Amino acid sequence: MNPLADAVRAAKERGSFELLYGSIPYLAFLGFTLESQGGGIIGKLAYADPLIGNPSIPALHGGAIGGLLESTAIFSTLLESETPVMPKIVTITIDYLRTGRPMDTFARASITRQGRRVANVGVEAWQEDRARPIARANVIFLLGPLVTPGSDAPAP
Repeated sequence: MNPLADAVRAAKERGSFELLYGSIPYLAFLGFTLESQGGGIIGKLAYADPLIGNPSIPALHGGAIGGLLESTAIFSTLLESETPVMPKIVTITIDYLRTGRPMDTFARASITRQGRRVANVGVEAWQEDRARPIARANVIFLLGPLVTPGSDAPAP
């Protein structure tokens, strides 16, 4: 029995992903939600005043946008790869392309390459027009524990 695998299975069956992200306070602060759309999932960052990083422009804080990209990548990988453990970030690279305006922001991830232990995931964030992303990220995830050569035990 794996509680994470059970939660993923239940979320897929019900079409409600709140079981996965609903108990994470940081995601609640961000107003993060997931929606099923067109065979994949869309991460949503609901606009709120505390997410503003530069009030003179005003612009969303880069950390809020990064949190949206990272969370969307994690949950997309968890739901698409059927990994029995929470994906762990090895590397994340974020390119901020445009100013995030004070409005709802969306993200969609796609697994560009997946092996037995590692997945490479691309994710883009946009606001009004998906063809004009405000940020994109490339994330490399570890999907399971590393195994020491010549042993069945996970490496420390």
